[in-house]
Amino acid sequence: MARRKREPNRLLVLILAALVAANSIIIVSRLGRGAPLPGAGVELPEYVTKDYIVKNPYSRPGTPLTEINAVVIHYVGNPDSSAIANRNYFNNLALTHETYASSHFVVGLEGEVIACVPLTEVAYASNDRNGDTVSIEVCHPDAGGEYAPETYERVVELAAWLCETFDLKAEEDIIRHYDVTGKICPKFYVEHPEAWERLKADIAEAMP
Repeated sequence: MARRKREPNRLLVLILAALVAANSIIIVSRLGRGAPLPGAGVELPEYVTKDYIVKNPYSRPGTPLTEINAVVIHYVGNPDSSAIANRNYFNNLALTHETYASSHFVVGLEGEVIACVPLTEVAYASNDRNGDTVSIEVCHPDAGGEYAPETYERVVELAAWLCETFDLKAEEDIIRHYDVTGKICPKFYVEHPEAWERLKADIAEAMP
């Protein structure tokens, strides 16, 4: 005698389908609910020229900058070079593969500022602190590494803006490359600690 084919329980099928759909909605919701990157949607000051370098493994890997806990101050180490020259050096690393290096900002000899890497991405400037800091490379007129007056004023202004934007404290969260790795950078402000303390105080005073 032929067995009658068993019909699936329609109610059970409907329940299972509903569960699958609900779970899919939860998964999609979780994927889309990630916290925005701290630099997302931040409008740069009008004195900053946005000239991002090309994405490449050597200077702009495109890695998300998921937290910003400090601002790292540097010096370019190439006396009398311009902001655009240093920006172009970072950009050309995509071709030369000479090293891994970049910075979010470069401040020039006349106070000009170029944004090289978006605030939503990691820059290769501060070694172990690349993943949670914003970096500022600073041009200087001679080998001593002291910033020219126009440059100094712009570094103060830019760093104060970053502190305000990302809720940082100038006295604690403005650091030197030296403070990360022991490298003599920024040279003048490592060799003259009192000048470094004055710079941080000026940044703090410039904040609203």
